[in-house]
Amino acid sequence: MTDRPIEQQHPQSTQIHTAHSDADFIRAIPKAELHVHLEGSITPETLLALAHRNHKVDLLPSTDPDQLRAWFKFTNFPHFVEVYLTICQCICRAEDFAFIVEAYAATAAAQSITYAEITTTPFIHTHIQKKGLTIDQILRGLAEGRKTARARYGIELNWVFDIPRNFSFRAQTGVYDPTPADITLDYAMRGRKQGVIGFGLGGDEVGAPAFAFAHAFQRAISNGLVSLPHAGETQGPESVWSAVQDLRAARIGHGVRAIEDPDLLSVLRVAQIPLEVNISSNICLHIYDNVYQHPFPQLDQMGLLVTINSDDPPLFNTTLIAEYTLLQSQFAYARADVARIARNAFLAMAQPSAVRRQYLARFDAWAAAHLNP
Repeated sequence: MTDRPIEQQHPQSTQIHTAHSDADFIRAIPKAELHVHLEGSITPETLLALAHRNHKVDLLPSTDPDQLRAWFKFTNFPHFVEVYLTICQCICRAEDFAFIVEAYAATAAAQSITYAEITTTPFIHTHIQKKGLTIDQILRGLAEGRKTARARYGIELNWVFDIPRNFSFRAQTGVYDPTPADITLDYAMRGRKQGVIGFGLGGDEVGAPAFAFAHAFQRAISNGLVSLPHAGETQGPESVWSAVQDLRAARIGHGVRAIEDPDLLSVLRVAQIPLEVNISSNICLHIYDNVYQHPFPQLDQMGLLVTINSDDPPLFNTTLIAEYTLLQSQFAYARADVARIARNAFLAMAQPSAVRRQYLARFDAWAAAHLNP
């Protein structure tokens, strides 16, 4: 990692600014987003457009965007899965992937996001839901959307293909089925030229231990993909340990449950294994009852490399800007602290050091001009 010129201050340090100027500051910070799901980034308006063009309107509870927004509102995990899979059912063509990538890019540009690593789950589209979609169509759509994002919005997008871990264990017997992992790895390898850089593991950790997927992650790493599994969300520190030891994780999706194990915290701090933290997602999923119980400030103060992300923003009624705003409004972070956390995301990006240095140099120039103008 490179040096950190933005001084790390105690999060309780204070600066006096108006709320309006703080909002402008947070919006303007150059941002990288490392944990956002493509399918989970789709807004009600985008979903309606997909449903109409693919004759899937009958799958939706309403064609009123406001009522869809109410349907999106998280109630429990089964409801979340219902909404998520319905969204996936409305994605039927290569053009649909290009469409939703461009929609994400437009939203990202409005939030000053300049770089994103977006997770998508192609196995659901090709195998779980029988829509006739092929991986070649998916890759073509992603590539077209990525090209548009770069040309129209100046945003660089890369992909993380993740395994839907809960489809990897046979019902009733619980016997591990390597098929989803093996197929997802094949897809990821075929997508390298279209911007696939990471290999992930998503879904509910309960009953789907990370160690079962070690064979696929070993092959992925050997072939140049970055290990980026989810861990430490619905399961505790043991899940993070397994992601680090069995999957050789370069970064942890969530990882907040590491707070429960001092030895694990020490390993993460010393190795500077980044955590992709999603505060609103954790609250909605009842990992923590409220924002005041969330361990983000403690993880930060302990010296872990923490980043802020939005996960599935419309489904959790959030944005990346809203997540950064929580740092100020709930944790009393000063501007310099907020900027430091934003810089962490560029430190943690799954890119060669030369690329990372370019982004960090641009960020540091912005921070020098805006933190103490």
